[in-house]
Amino acid sequence: MAYNRENLLKRIIKIQDRVLENKKKGISQKWTYENNISDIVADLSYSTFNSYLATPAKKQLKELQQKQEKQKKFDKV
Repeated sequence: MAYNRENLLKRIIKIQDRVLENKKKGISQKWTYENNISDIVADLSYSTFNSYLATPAKKQLKELQQKQEKQKKFDKV
C-alpha cells in the first residue's frame, strides 16, 4: 500500500507506462504482469493490476498537485 495518494498515483503511472511500452512491442498485459510487474511489486494481485490500468492516474495526479498548490497559497495568506 502506498504511503499517500500522491505516491499511489505515481506507482500506478509507472506501471501504466511499463505496460504501454510492452504493448507497443506486441507483448500482452498478462505477460507483462507475470514477468515484469509481479517481480517489482510482489504484493500486487492481477485484479489490482487491472484496476491500476483502468485508473486515470495522470489526470488525478495533476488535479491533486493543483489542489496542493492552491492550499499552499491559501496557507501563506
